[in-house]
Amino acid sequence: MTPKKVRAIFERFAQANPAPATELEYRTPYQLLVAVILSAQATDKSVNLATRELFKVAGTPQAMAGLGEAGLTPCISRIGLYKSKARNVAAMTQILLEQYGGEVPNDRAALEALPGVGRKTANVVLNTVFGEPTIAVDTHVFRLANRSRLASGRDVRAVEEKLLKAIPAEYRHNAHHWLILHGRYVCKALKPDCPHCLINDLCEWPEKTAG
Repeated sequence: MTPKKVRAIFERFAQANPAPATELEYRTPYQLLVAVILSAQATDKSVNLATRELFKVAGTPQAMAGLGEAGLTPCISRIGLYKSKARNVAAMTQILLEQYGGEVPNDRAALEALPGVGRKTANVVLNTVFGEPTIAVDTHVFRLANRSRLASGRDVRAVEEKLLKAIPAEYRHNAHHWLILHGRYVCKALKPDCPHCLINDLCEWPEKTAG
């Protein structure tokens, strides 16, 4: 895809949604980190349903440590992989308290060393909390980037690197939010809504749906 097309795509995204944001609900960097860990292979809706109640009783690292893995597990039992996620959140919280004074570190290596935190989660935190122009590639972004030919790649890291090179600097901070939302609600996996896609004429997918 040409740089001119790429710029046009993000100009349209920016015009349609000037201030995109994650759909995960949180009030602090710690809460966002917990929510993103819980969101792996789960919907934001299911995570929000759980964290609305969870954060009332354990919204800080100190309170979460008091709750512990045993107390956390039933609070998130409706989320996929909840047992391993409870274990990771409990372990992650202890490390934050012991090594970072309960604060979320602004450092990729430190974040990725935390239990339950991979590159995608670190990218979300670095972008949303610390304002870094990172791009978190989830299934929606991966599908949309490959389908539209915006950034073709066999794995998420390849797509991430191509997106970072292709997207104009002024749009990189918001880019993954726009792509996630567009992939989630318009460029869906099974039935993409091409007729109502605001970048339909710029997308290079040869199998666009008619309705």
